[in-house]
Amino acid sequence: MLTARDNDLLTQTGPGTPMGDLFRRFWIPVLLAEELPGPDCPPVRVKLMNEELLAFRDTEGRIGLIDPVCPHRGAHLFFGRNEHSGIRCAYHGWKFDVSGACVDMPSSPAGAQSQARIHVKSYPARDWAGLIWAYLGKRDAQTPLPALPSMEFGLLPAEHRFVSKKLQECNWAQACEGGLDTAHFSFLHMDTSEDEEQVMRAMSNAEAGTHENLVRWLRNDGAPVFTIQEHPAGLLLGAARRADGDDLYWRISQFLMPCHGLTPNAFPGQNYHGQTWVPIDDHHCWVYCYSWNPERPISEQERQRFRQGFSIYPRLDDDWRPLARRDNDYLIDRAAQKKGSFTGISGVSEQDACIQDSQGSIADRTRENLGPTDLGIVRFRRVMLNAARQVAENQPLEAWRRPDAYAVRSGGAVAPRNRSLGQVMEERFGHPYGYVGNLYGLPSDGKS
Repeated sequence: MLTARDNDLLTQTGPGTPMGDLFRRFWIPVLLAEELPGPDCPPVRVKLMNEELLAFRDTEGRIGLIDPVCPHRGAHLFFGRNEHSGIRCAYHGWKFDVSGACVDMPSSPAGAQSQARIHVKSYPARDWAGLIWAYLGKRDAQTPLPALPSMEFGLLPAEHRFVSKKLQECNWAQACEGGLDTAHFSFLHMDTSEDEEQVMRAMSNAEAGTHENLVRWLRNDGAPVFTIQEHPAGLLLGAARRADGDDLYWRISQFLMPCHGLTPNAFPGQNYHGQTWVPIDDHHCWVYCYSWNPERPISEQERQRFRQGFSIYPRLDDDWRPLARRDNDYLIDRAAQKKGSFTGISGVSEQDACIQDSQGSIADRTRENLGPTDLGIVRFRRVMLNAARQVAENQPLEAWRRPDAYAVRSGGAVAPRNRSLGQVMEERFGHPYGYVGNLYGLPSDGKS
């Protein structure tokens, strides 16, 4: 468990907080690229780590992320005109470009005010990998703008990936911890039927894999043994369950600082999946979801399946809110819970959200009683709390210097029990922590 003080440190990301300062030193997603579909399209309100902002794409396609309050009389720039390379306030026509500079003051007589000194706060923003990324950290001679993280889904052609997002009604940290806690798969996502075919059908939405033994191994061993290894971008988390004979079934995930997670399900040839948990405020977060396949394009049939609710993707309304959510009890079906579904809730994403949200909008970690299968959660918290303290003391983090180290994979493997996690990763991915950046022209060893 954590002390109340450490729980606050982990969960609070507003301006001026240690964890907020840590987040602001990384590029993080703030919108789907499709939410700003073209030059001079309507602007979009953005709330990010308790900051109210406005995003727009200008005439040249550049992305602006600015303070939405016009410095003239305080009107909200969301109602302004996105035209001719800037946002023009609807009140008196003052206009601001993507850098936040005032480029026109038509309501002021020439020379009445110094246009050059009028400015709104702005943040660097980039369109990459189907997402709009922003950097909210300080920039000076000692703190140059970092490179975007080289996550594999962004290094591939667009047809090889699918991206979406979903609203989650809890703090970012417990949603992230839910993604890193792979032990729960033996329970939360399991079908309790004795009919093996029925179990396989129920589990297909979780992409348990085509190997029928995987479901059996997940059902029979609910206490996987974890091995955790640190690497330049974060943590490698291996969970080993008993398989057949002398083999172990490994489900291997990744945590990448400050808020990315790669799922443990993929076997060779299958789609890889990942999630990024971005704080809206201390009680809500956006979860950006992405799937990719390095070997082939993702088919339209697969894309439709994702859009309709599959694996990490829930069924959504037009505002990216899950149809099954807190205010309708996640559409729980008590009859289904009696007959076979462990939860009575349909959908892996929905099951995850229900349990994570049920911990409270901010989980009280002072009341926990952790066990051996929580090792990954313990290490995640230690890494994040230590990093926040390092930033508060102006100490550098290795992850800042190593955007190439984010090009890693996670997934499943079956190996003899005498293999270490590093050996399993070498056999599965050709690298002890799953680095594949060398396939894309990045340093061959994951080092800058």
